[in-house]
Amino acid sequence: MLSIQNIKAWTDKHLKGDPVIWTVVFALGMLSILVVYSATGTIAYFKYGGNTEYYLLRHSFLVLLSFFAMWVAHKVDYRYYSKLSRLALWLSVPLLIFAWQFGVNLNSASRWITIPLINQSFQPSDLAKLALIINLAGMLSKRQQNIHDFKKALIPMLLWCGVICGLIAMTNLSTAILLFLTCMLLLFIGRIPVKYLAMLAFVGVFAVSIAMVVGQRGETAISRVENFINKENIPFQAQQSYIAVATGGVTGKGPGNSSQRNFLPEAFSDFIFAIVVEEYGMIGAGIVILLYLTLLYRGMKAAAASGRAYGGLLSAGLSFAIVIQAMVNMGVAVGLGPITGLPLPLLSMGGTSLLFTGLAMGIILSVSRGEIEETPDALSKKQFSNLPKKEAA
Repeated sequence: MLSIQNIKAWTDKHLKGDPVIWTVVFALGMLSILVVYSATGTIAYFKYGGNTEYYLLRHSFLVLLSFFAMWVAHKVDYRYYSKLSRLALWLSVPLLIFAWQFGVNLNSASRWITIPLINQSFQPSDLAKLALIINLAGMLSKRQQNIHDFKKALIPMLLWCGVICGLIAMTNLSTAILLFLTCMLLLFIGRIPVKYLAMLAFVGVFAVSIAMVVGQRGETAISRVENFINKENIPFQAQQSYIAVATGGVTGKGPGNSSQRNFLPEAFSDFIFAIVVEEYGMIGAGIVILLYLTLLYRGMKAAAASGRAYGGLLSAGLSFAIVIQAMVNMGVAVGLGPITGLPLPLLSMGGTSLLFTGLAMGIILSVSRGEIEETPDALSKKQFSNLPKKEAA
């Protein structure tokens, strides 16, 4: 028979790391299944001949896949991700270029690449974001002793931030800007002098300016900002989102009782927080915000407790990336910012977004559990250094 002791023993053995992070991620995942099912019911009914469970089953599988990715990632010693990120970063460059020039075009942006054989879309920017943050944390930790050396320490980081953010901006300005701000924050935590951060800001402005002219989303970004500032021509998406938020009240209409899901475009993705507010009210929205803030707090706590600079910077960077994106998404849904097209991490329906968010959470958990084991080289050096001098000689 299952008992509390047996369940605790199983979780202690298989779910290492911060238990609060595990709890928050599972809570957001379960809520995601409920809200996505509600938001996609009407679409699935008309698109798949009355099969309202189509997206429920599909999204549930993706949530489970993201949990599995998180579980696998948390089993790996976080120090190994530094080497893997270099390969992923170099791979991201041609993938981003290919997506920009030859990718699947949806909503006037070619951000996706169709994977042969399985015929599934893949968004290279999700891989690039994760790889850049991991690699940046690794470069910062290795250069702490010569952090003021512009040529050796700063130029490689400036180049990678500029290249990756610039390529993402060609098809997705909001994601590029958010990633760039996360990198700036990570560099500040990593003790980069303010004068060099100003140089990075210049690189970012230059990259975004080029993307506005050469890329695919320049005109769309300008019109969205103008509409938000002027308040004269509120986009249809924003109007329906505001209605959903306004009618939610304190306790909401109840799970599955959303009315605006029938009118709100991207209700299951970019504007899923509006459905949360409509169905679960201010109380539900407050709980969701609290869950994301808890993730940020526990991620920063793992960063502070890490015995290595790399682990601390890695946990901090990934925590900031996830929670800042969540705050921007929720802000857009309630009218605090222009429409961005960013999904809500761990809640919105999506394939690669859910998968890479799960990987990021797994890496944070790996940092929170500490150094799992010494590498063979490090272990031999440590043992050798502990020998008496006569034996060592």
